[in-house]
Amino acid sequence: MAIWLLLLFLHLFSSSAVTTAKNIRHGFPSSIVQPEQRILGSKTGHELYEEKFFTQILDHFNYNPQSYETFQQRYLINDNYWGGGADKNAPIFVYTGNEGDIEWFAQNTGFMFETAPIFKALLLFIEHRYYGKSMPFGGSKERAYANSSTLGYLSATQALADYATLILDLKKNLTAIDSPVVVFGGSYGGMLAAWFRLKYPHVAVGALASSAPILNFDNITSPFSFNNIITHDFRSESENCYKVIKRSWQEIDDTAAKPGGLEILRKSFRICKNYISGEALKGWLGTAYTYTAMTDYPTPTNFLAPLPAYPVKQMCKAIDDPKTGNNTFEKLYGAANVYYNYTGDATCFDLADDSDPHGLGGWTWQACTEMILLTDGNTEDSIFPPNNYSYNDRFVFCKDNYNIEPRPTWIPTQFGAHNIYRVLKRFGSNIIFFNGLRDPWSGGGVLKDISKSLVAIVAKEGAHHVDLRFSTSEDPKWLEDVRNREVRIISKWLSQYYRTLAHSSDYYNN
Repeated sequence: MAIWLLLLFLHLFSSSAVTTAKNIRHGFPSSIVQPEQRILGSKTGHELYEEKFFTQILDHFNYNPQSYETFQQRYLINDNYWGGGADKNAPIFVYTGNEGDIEWFAQNTGFMFETAPIFKALLLFIEHRYYGKSMPFGGSKERAYANSSTLGYLSATQALADYATLILDLKKNLTAIDSPVVVFGGSYGGMLAAWFRLKYPHVAVGALASSAPILNFDNITSPFSFNNIITHDFRSESENCYKVIKRSWQEIDDTAAKPGGLEILRKSFRICKNYISGEALKGWLGTAYTYTAMTDYPTPTNFLAPLPAYPVKQMCKAIDDPKTGNNTFEKLYGAANVYYNYTGDATCFDLADDSDPHGLGGWTWQACTEMILLTDGNTEDSIFPPNNYSYNDRFVFCKDNYNIEPRPTWIPTQFGAHNIYRVLKRFGSNIIFFNGLRDPWSGGGVLKDISKSLVAIVAKEGAHHVDLRFSTSEDPKWLEDVRNREVRIISKWLSQYYRTLAHSSDYYNN
């Protein structure tokens, strides 16, 4: 899904100021609404998954006394379609949880629910440690988030070890040791799915990594790539739309500097009475453009916010509306309404809203330690104000807030990213990398095949992990083709596994 995030959007408008806490912390904007679709199972009144908990160790990689502390890790399970194990050709499909409440991701990952009957698969959605209900230190978020000492156990490597431990224990308890596991994930969850297959190939036979920017680290991907794609999304819809947005940042600054200018901005954008500043307004608009580009889906959605099909097109339609004449702010207000108020229910907008309904707060820590994703550079042609990427902004923010220094080279060191096409060809296998080119994160994704089993599926019109969404009767053919291809590839992985399992059984029996 999500998502992710995932999650990672840095301040667009400050070339020298430190990145704000709000923008680092939230992977998604504060206007997140309820999950898109409440999944109901075949039994009346019961959801399609059951909530369970697993006693998980705090630290998989050290042996000091505190490492042996435990916490309750949440997972969601669905056995409605499960055939019962490897001897019945029944796999286990696992979603590698993102930076938030696992129910939100489960309820927006329809592809797994829709393919489970095809494969007779057991479905498992595992919540990432330090998110949702999976809180170490007695289940208390306040204690878990208290300081860098308690947050120090929040990392991708610990999360992957959690998943491996839980999966192997569950297979044992279900008497399903030989059942093949396929992992799925979108955004940060997609990164985790790919890394899980690479780090735990004995646990998962394959991975579908959707919109996973695993190359967005350590200058492997240009820091200008993310916003260049957003620029292209809007500019390809309308040159006028692009120009209006591009010149608007200076107009906002000029207006904010005038006597009474903030009140003009408040009225123009229908901002609630409690808070207004030029920088906050620009951040609010930038968030709308960024997340609309990410979720430029071909069908209506309620994932981040209620949105129409092709919302970038609808934003530009509002900006190009001749009824607004030369009134730039009225044009921008119409565009922002597509993202923030498509239902028409809002009477004003709260720029100070810092709510976190899906528990994404732990991402601030991750973005200050190992998740140093390069996204906030802007060229002269960018739809956003020109700005060079500054690692120092991140460094200062993290030092001030946690008294720690980020480790921008650790993820490529741990999981491999430099020269990935050459390196993975030697030892990797069975990963699908999906990317939609309208998604800003696609610039850091794997966009070409690495080998016959390390496959890149690229959709020119695709947005952020659109392949994992629920299918609809309005889906374009290219999206149906993407999902059908993914099903065929997964089917091939499983067939190969079952053949190998049968041959190995003959070998040991003889």
